[in-house]
Amino acid sequence: MKNTTLCYIQRGDQYLMLHRIKKKNDLNQDKWIGVGGKCEEDESPEECLLRECREETGLTLTRWRYRGLVTFVSDRWEGEYMHLYTADRFSGEIGPCNEGVLEWLDKKALRSLQLWVGDHIFLDLLEAEAPFFSLKLVYEGDRLTQAALNGQSIALPYGGLDTLSVLSEL
Repeated sequence: MKNTTLCYIQRGDQYLMLHRIKKKNDLNQDKWIGVGGKCEEDESPEECLLRECREETGLTLTRWRYRGLVTFVSDRWEGEYMHLYTADRFSGEIGPCNEGVLEWLDKKALRSLQLWVGDHIFLDLLEAEAPFFSLKLVYEGDRLTQAALNGQSIALPYGGLDTLSVLSEL
């Protein structure tokens, strides 16, 4: 299992989103995601977070928060432990990204974008200010077949936080 990071950089009621349209053989092709990437050898998740955000956006994060660990299991791709962050302070200017197009988008508009189904779950948890969480997402192709929050199954198809009865126990 590889270790990766993903960060939702926040500016007011917006997140900086990356539309993945530039890389060939990209498992995130055409999807909208936060910024981040694979941890290098001997690199902590925080070091990866700062490096990947700087490389992909040109921004230097000055305040961030570790929000959760997302375990991805897939029948097509290598398993992944994704360290999920949000950041609300940064310096620098946004530059070009070789992986896609960066755009500030209203958080409320994200649901209309092409996202992974599991992303809706952790975006809801971020918006609800849930305490640190562990989320497991199992995919067959692009289809989410299993999800568990802090070890408890989430009913699928996912319909929003109201279906997350386990959230009240966090």
